[in-house]
Amino acid sequence: MKQEMDFLKLAQERYSVRSFQPQPVEENTLKQILKAGHLAPTACNLQPQRILVLPTLEDTKRLANCTKCHFDAPSALLICYEKDECWKRKYDGKPSGEIDASIVATHMMLAAASLGVGSTWVMHFDPAAMRKEFQIPETIEPVALLVMGYPAEDAEPYPGHSQFRPMEETLIYHSFA
Repeated sequence: MKQEMDFLKLAQERYSVRSFQPQPVEENTLKQILKAGHLAPTACNLQPQRILVLPTLEDTKRLANCTKCHFDAPSALLICYEKDECWKRKYDGKPSGEIDASIVATHMMLAAASLGVGSTWVMHFDPAAMRKEFQIPETIEPVALLVMGYPAEDAEPYPGHSQFRPMEETLIYHSFA
């Protein structure tokens, strides 16, 4: 029976998994993770995200041609955005695509954790190699790679995972005088 977690507990306990069991994420579980990404908010709800689904170890082995940070994960998702479909700010033309893709990736990363699937958000990859390896068109921009699977028994958080700067150092309050 699946046990519900409260969000702050989930956010606190989730960590980047770099050691996985060999079996891929089950299809139904992967569909739930993908649904969380589909439900993620995007600018003007334009949904420019494009997700390359690499559900098996045979698929993820190809990641070695694009990044050293694949951690031999049995499953992965490459979150991208379609450049021509994202919202752009009128006054400076800044596109929302990277932000939209990041929100989608965050939703899926947290959904995975809630389902017992470990993941690591990888930004350290060669976009040109990724395009070549997986035939990604130039109009689609890769943003984040979520390598994922069931954590190995020896999986543990990075030593600094639970160390945080004081919250006061990260907040700036504007007074309304």
